[in-house]
Parts: sequence; structure tokens; C-alpha cells
Amino acid sequence: MINVKIITPKGLYFTGEAAQVNARSVEGEFGLLSNHMPMVAMLAISKLELVKENERNRYAIAGGMLYFQNNELRILTDSIESEDEIDLERAKKAKERAERRLASQESDMNMKRAEIALQKAINRIHIKENMPM
Repeated sequence: MINVKIITPKGLYFTGEAAQVNARSVEGEFGLLSNHMPMVAMLAISKLELVKENERNRYAIAGGMLYFQNNELRILTDSIESEDEIDLERAKKAKERAERRLASQESDMNMKRAEIALQKAINRIHIKENMPM
């Protein structure tokens, strides 16, 4: 088993065990099983999946850093929501706001923030509606 800790700026979000962890780094998707070689990865805005026995827990993660060694997994992220925590209507409204900001073509800084907000909203919608990424 893998000992998992997920930490956000608000504190410890999750601690527990998983038999398998599926995630996506900025370089691509990967899965971790017990005794995997040590790794450090920058996580993309994506789905994080923790698998234990026949249970799959899905999370919308807003990027971050993953560190794995000796069956200890640490994830640092600015934001994470479980599938149950995602408010679908709120995510859809956030998506619409980001699309409006992108259409207005404001400054480069506002465009980058709008692109990130759009990615996060789409990620949450996909996870809540169980859509492929």
C-alpha cells in the first residue's frame, strides 16, 4: 500500500492509503503502485485518482507537486476537490466567466488567468460528470 498525504495551503486535506495512484504530470499521465521507483513530478490541472481495493476516489486537482519515495506519497497543491465536493452549477458558471474573459481579450496577464480558470472549471465539470479527460 501507498501512504498518501495531500496538503493544501489550508492544511492537510487527506491522509490515508491507496493501492494505486493515477495522476497527470506536465509531461503526461502515470500510475503509481507500491514499491515504484522514487519520483518527483509537477502535476497538471487534471484528475487525481486514488484506488483502494475496488473503490476509486476521483479528485479535481489544480496542479501542484508530487513526491514519492519508499511507498510515501506527498502531494502539495493549491486546490483539490473530491467528486462529491464539486458543485457542478458553480463550475459551469466559472467556465462561462472564463470564456467571456477570454473573448474580451484583455491584457496578457488577465488572459493567462482566464485560461487557467477555464482549465480548472472544465476539469471539475469532467470529473463531476465522469467524462474522459
